Amino acid sequence: MLFSKALRRDLLSLAGIVFATLFVIMVTTSLIRLLGRAAGGRVDTASVLPLIAFNSINVLPVLLVLTLYIAVLTALTRAYRDSEMVVWFASGQSLLDWVRPVLGFAAPFAVLIAVIAFVAAPWANREASEYQQRFAQREDVSQVAAGQFRESVSANRVFFVESLDEQQTAVRNVFVSQRNEGRLTIVVSRGGQIENRETGERFLVLEDGRRYDGVDGQLDFRLMEFERYGIRLEPRASAVSDQRAKVKPTLELIADPTPRNQAELLWRIGQPISAILVALLAIPLSAMNPRIGRSVNLFAALLLYVLYNNLMSIVQAWVAQERIGFSIGVWVVHAGLAVLVAWMFRRRIQLPRRSWLAGLRLRGAG
Repeated sequence: MLFSKALRRDLLSLAGIVFATLFVIMVTTSLIRLLGRAAGGRVDTASVLPLIAFNSINVLPVLLVLTLYIAVLTALTRAYRDSEMVVWFASGQSLLDWVRPVLGFAAPFAVLIAVIAFVAAPWANREASEYQQRFAQREDVSQVAAGQFRESVSANRVFFVESLDEQQTAVRNVFVSQRNEGRLTIVVSRGGQIENRETGERFLVLEDGRRYDGVDGQLDFRLMEFERYGIRLEPRASAVSDQRAKVKPTLELIADPTPRNQAELLWRIGQPISAILVALLAIPLSAMNPRIGRSVNLFAALLLYVLYNNLMSIVQAWVAQERIGFSIGVWVVHAGLAVLVAWMFRRRIQLPRRSWLAGLRLRGAG
C-alpha cells in the first residue's frame, strides 16, 4: 500500500537521525563522566574507551525504545500537519489501519531490544565490573599518576611521583607520607623501582633519599639518609565477584528467584514490551490540533514516556523490596499503558464520527 510504504520510508530515515543524535549525546556524557573519574584516580585511563563501549551496550535498550517512540510520533505528526491523514481518512481507512505498518516496523526493534536486554547488557555489565575490579587490585604505586598526589585505599599512605617509565615499574622523584598509630613517616627519594621477591612479596625500593620520623602534632623529626630503602607493598585482598543482579545472566536470574533477581528480570522483560506499547501510543498521540501547534503533542508524549519509565522503575524497586510480588509487577504498569492506548484509540476514532454526525445535523437544520 502506498501510505504504508511511505510511512516505512519516513520511519527508517527518522529512526536513523534520532538514534544517531541520542547515541552521540549518550557517548559524550559517558566520556565526560569517565574522564572525570579517571582524573580522580577511580578509573584506569586505559579503561575509559572499553567502559564507554560497555556502557553504550547497557543503555541501548532505552535508546532504541526512545528512537522508536520519537520516530513514529514525528512521522505521524508530520502526516497530520501536511494533510496526508485527510487523504487517508477520505479513502475510507481508519486510524486503526496504521497499527499494522507501525507494528511491522516496531517488531525488529523489539527483537533487538530483547536480545540486548537479556544477553548483551548483562555481559557488558560483567565486563565493566571486571575492569573496575582489576584496577582496584593494583598496588598503591601502580595506581599513582605522574605529577599527582594519590592516597592509598587504606588511607594511611600518600604517594607523589614526578614521572614513571613505560613499564610502570621505575619511578623518579618520589614522595611518600605514611601515618601509623600516631606516628608520621615521610620519605623522599630521587628514584626507585618495584621489585618482586622470591617469596611473592613486592617492594618499592627507593634510592638516594631521606626519611623523616616524627609524631603527629609535633615539630621535632628525626632525619635519616639512605642509599636504598624498601617499602613493602601490601597485597590486596582477592577480588570478590560482583553479586549485583544486573551483571547476572538471565538464566541465572530465573534459576535463583530472589527479590532482587526478580526485580532485574522484570526490568529486562519490560524493555521489549515497552517498545511495542510506546509505538502504539504514538499513533493516537500524534493527532495534532493546528490551533495549539505540535509542541503540545511532543510535550505530552515526553511526559507520558517519563511517567511510564518512572513507574517501571518504582515497580522494580517494590519487587526488590518485596512490597509486591513478581507475578503482579511484571504486567501491572504495561497493562495500565495498554488501557490508556486503547482509550486514546477509541477517542480518536469517535471524534471524526461525531464531527460527521454534527455536520449532518447542521445540514438538516439548514
